[in-house]
Amino acid sequence: MKRLLFLMFTAGLLVLAPRTHAQWIVTDPANLASGILNSANEIVQTSSTVSNVVKNFKEVKKVFEQGKEYYDKLKSVSNLVKDARKVQQTVLLVGEVSEIYVNNFGRMMNDPNFSPRELSAIAWGYSKLLNESTELLKELKQIVTSTGLSFSDKERMEIIDRVYNEVKDYRNLVRYYTNKNISVSVVRAKKKNNSQRVLELYGTDEQKYW
Repeated sequence: MKRLLFLMFTAGLLVLAPRTHAQWIVTDPANLASGILNSANEIVQTSSTVSNVVKNFKEVKKVFEQGKEYYDKLKSVSNLVKDARKVQQTVLLVGEVSEIYVNNFGRMMNDPNFSPRELSAIAWGYSKLLNESTELLKELKQIVTSTGLSFSDKERMEIIDRVYNEVKDYRNLVRYYTNKNISVSVVRAKKKNNSQRVLELYGTDEQKYW
């Protein structure tokens, strides 16, 4: 499957961006996209195979940090035609889902307002949402198959736009999921008259996005 995704994006990005061929060769964005996808898939796999929450997160964080290099480099690629840019943004959204998961769950691990069982359930939820996001990317193969190459520009952009919007919805859902979990901690902290600790853990009013 990883090889399929790599081949799909290698072919797809080159087909979609013929006028920026030289830049794609220099920055190798197909490989960057593959790296992000492989990292996301490994995070999902790790979350489903490692039972201990602490050990699980350490492995997830290690996989994410290894893939973050691809994420940062792909963000810097510019001057793309519209088709290729939307594909780039779609892949980056999956990287963003991973980033939200790792950064916020790391804080939740140090939050006394969550029990080990709750943390396990929260991690499962993040993994599920990340998995759904990566699954959506497979639909992009429609534009690089033998029949997909015959799509008009309009049809191709419609497919790309739809997948992009659906992955973006999942990114927004991950943010909402994070916010709701943090709000549970805030309510519990208020009951214990310990709100300041939660604010310091997740950020002040100026720093927090939730």
